[in-house]
Amino acid sequence: MIQRIQSIYLLLVTALLTSNIFLPIASFVDSKGVTYPLTPLHVSFPEAGLNYTPWGQLALLILGALIAFASIFLYKNRKLQIRMSVFNLLIMAGFYSVVLVSVIFLKNSSKAELNPSFGLCLPLIAMILNYLAIRAIRKDDEMVRAADRIR
Repeated sequence: MIQRIQSIYLLLVTALLTSNIFLPIASFVDSKGVTYPLTPLHVSFPEAGLNYTPWGQLALLILGALIAFASIFLYKNRKLQIRMSVFNLLIMAGFYSVVLVSVIFLKNSSKAELNPSFGLCLPLIAMILNYLAIRAIRKDDEMVRAADRIR
């Protein structure tokens, strides 16, 4: 049911979370001015001997994208669709927690300055779109209940 607005919202959530896998979340600048981008796939500080793959960030982004995509096809079971979307909101909030822990760990290990990137905003936009999808699903559910009462 791609013509429903919540399906569009959930498809945008999927696209944002998937694109965020490849975009830098932040970048670290060391004392020499060399920039090291932090993506959910990899970050490396050769001078500090630090090579880090943030598996938690990657797993949460993939899981969030898969749940949003699967929720599109649950249009016949609106309660489950709402539950999965709420769970997806919690996953995206967890993503920010994992990013915070990773940034603190990397900042202490490398002594570099942190510069946030646009990729850090994408999950927040996805959270807003996910919330809008939940509201639209509830509105659909109320409309169906009202139609059932009329019959």
